Amino acid sequence: METVHKVCLVFTIIGAINWGLIGFFDFNLVEALFMENNTIARIVYSLVGICGLINVGLLFNHITYDPIKK
Repeated sequence: METVHKVCLVFTIIGAINWGLIGFFDFNLVEALFMENNTIARIVYSLVGICGLINVGLLFNHITYDPIKK
């Protein structure tokens, strides 16, 4: 499962870089790379979104609740 988290983290970082480029320079890297193929761009956006949701689990990975241990 650690490999899946690392791959998702890479996709999330790519998405963050793309949002940074949009915010700072009004340049969308995904649209620039896949200008004519909207389907591939949508797939990339979907993968980044799914990976971001998977990475939310990393925030709470350290929290374990065991009612026996106090």
